[in-house]
Formats: sequence, C-alpha cells, structure tokens
Amino acid sequence: MAAAAASVQEVLPPLFNSTSLHPPPLFDGTTRLYVFYECPFCQRVLIVRNYKGLQDQIKLVGIDLADKPAWYKEKVYPENKLPSLEHDGKIIGESMDLIRYLDTNFDGPPLLPDDHEKLKFADEMIAYLDTFLKNVFTSFKQDPVKEAGAEFDYLEASLAKFEDGPFFLSQFSQVDAAYVPFIERFQIYLKEVFKYDITPGRPRVAAYIEELNKIDAYKPTKCDPNWLIQFYNKRFMVLSLSKQDLQPSH
Repeated sequence: MAAAAASVQEVLPPLFNSTSLHPPPLFDGTTRLYVFYECPFCQRVLIVRNYKGLQDQIKLVGIDLADKPAWYKEKVYPENKLPSLEHDGKIIGESMDLIRYLDTNFDGPPLLPDDHEKLKFADEMIAYLDTFLKNVFTSFKQDPVKEAGAEFDYLEASLAKFEDGPFFLSQFSQVDAAYVPFIERFQIYLKEVFKYDITPGRPRVAAYIEELNKIDAYKPTKCDPNWLIQFYNKRFMVLSLSKQDLQPSH
C-alpha cells in the first residue's frame, strides 16, 4: 500500500452546542465531517481522513456530544449520532461505514491491501471488535488483569499473523483505524486506574503501539488522558454497568 499523506497542521474548530442556534451552511456542496473530538468512534474516521490527506477536502464541524445543538438532529442527521459525513447532498453515519466510505470514495493511500488472505483476516478482526470492546469494558467492573489481559493476548496473537509489518495487516489499514482509539484508551485507563500495563510480555503489542505513535495521521487525534480518566471513572466506577453501557453504540 502507498505511504500515508504528509501531515498537515490543523486547528480544530470549536464545538457547536445547544446554545449554537445557527448551523454552518448546509448542503452547499462542501463535504463536512461532524465529530466530537474525544469520541473514539469519531477518532476512527478522523484518522482515515488524515491518513488519506483529505484535510482540505473534508471540513470538520465540532459538535458537543453531551449538548448537541437542536439543528444537528433537525437539519443534518435525524439519528442524532456522531460521527456523520455530509457528502454529495446526503448524510452518512456509523463509523465503520464511514471508514469504508472514505477509503472507497476519496483519493489517497488505500487502507486495504490486495492480498486475499489479508482481506479475509481484516473481516475476521472487524467481526471480533465488538467482542473485544465488550470484554474489556466488562473487565473494569470485575478482574481487568485476567479478563482484559485475555483480550490483549488475543491482539498479541493477531499481530503475529503476518510478519512483513507491525500492523494487523502488516501495513496500516482500516483494521488499525477501527481498533486504535480503543487500544489507546484502554492502555491509559488500565494503567492509571488499575496499575495494569498491557505491554509487558506482549512484544508485538508494544511494538504496535510504538509504531502507531509515529503515524502523523494518528498523533493529532489522540484523546486527552485526563478527560478520558474522568469520563471512564464516572461511567464505570460510579455508575452501575448496564447492558447498554457495554454495547458499542456506533
């Protein structure tokens, strides 16, 4: 696969919230990506946008996830979820669909290889993602070292599938874009709250994270650790964990 596009320094626009009565111009031919910067589902799509060098083609619109403006649901996306993409007079949602859409419909380095075996493995990894998320999230209320540890053992084994690069499909791909926001957050939270480091004894996971941190498309999308810890503490350490909490929303 071709190399990622060069990094472009970008100033993120401020967030619209419920006090923002007037939206940006809508459906005027501009392609817009509606995101909340700390949301892992939004981060997935931001990584792909950046990797393909689409910063100038796809404008960002920041939306406060906890305090959305009324016009977002009424005029942009009736589902009222983030992220969403305004393109060619229509709105597309769901982060995995958007990863595929950006990779298929825009120029830039492709995020899937031509190799049949690697494409098959990509499907397997994406299919497993909800299980990975559910089990790690559940571990926050039970035994993170044992239960989350098993999931990172799974990633360690998965990273050994191909030997010609450090990523799941050797080169950075849609699979990495899908997993990375959660690996990032789990590493931070498990280490800070449970004193559990996911990298010792997992050399491939350690090398994977090291290589990720060299990718210009990823670095500016990383979450604020302090915000994350406070958010997860509120969600998992104070509130009871319901089935809805455990299901990835998009």
